[in-house]
This record gives sequence, C-alpha cells and structure tokens, in this order.
Amino acid sequence: MFGPHLMVDAYDCSRAKLEDLGLVASILDEFPTAIDMTKIMPPYVFRYSGEVPEDWGVSGIVLIAESHISIHTFPDKGFFSLDIFSCRPFDVDYATHYMVQEFEARKFDRQVVSRGREFPRSPGRATRILAEERGRVSLPFS
Repeated sequence: MFGPHLMVDAYDCSRAKLEDLGLVASILDEFPTAIDMTKIMPPYVFRYSGEVPEDWGVSGIVLIAESHISIHTFPDKGFFSLDIFSCRPFDVDYATHYMVQEFEARKFDRQVVSRGREFPRSPGRATRILAEERGRVSLPFS
C-alpha cells in the first residue's frame, strides 16, 4: 500500500473556532508535528464565500513531505471536513481526536482508505507489475 487517507466529517462544532482564520492556520501549522509528519511549506488558509451565503467558511491546506492535510469549515452549519493523505502510516485515531477536540465537535464520521494498494515500492516490483498489467490488457482493436 502507498498510504492511508483519513477523511473526517465533524458536526455540531464550535462556530467561533470554525470561523477563526488564525486558529485554522495555527492548527495546520502545528498539526503535522503532532502526527509526526514533515511540513514542507507554511499552511495556505483563506476565507471562502460562494454563491450560497451559508456555505461560506475557512479552507486551508498544508503540504507535508508525506503528502497533504486539508480542512474546509462551514461555520453556519457547525461542520468541517478534513483530509489527511500520507505515503506512510500514522495514528489515525490520534489525528481524528486531535481535530475533533480542537473544533469541539459533538459528533463525527471517519473513513480510512488504503491508497495505492499496488504502489511499487521498488523498481523491480514496478517492472513486474507493469509486465503483468500489459499481459492482462487486451485492446479492442488488436
């Protein structure tokens, strides 16, 4: 496997925290270290207002050497969605509870997906996988 992809949807969160641009930036700045990841750029955080007035919120992303962490908040709805994708395992329970506590969520859903199940970790394995794939593929015009 290439790595885990954690997705959290949290409900009934603190409105004040969800709308706090500085807080979201601070959390994204500190969070990679808390889950033993390597931040490779400062977080990019911005306030978004779209066509539907109650869908405004704060969105942010921080790139990590292992991949990325992103969050989208919806203060009028008391909701946030979080994604953490990493090329190496991390403590998904700790990561989930860290964010749920930071935003004082009363309820949340969580999914963890194993990404890149056939990701080749070595050139030799990559060559074997490609050869096998090419042997299984039949083109409609051949």
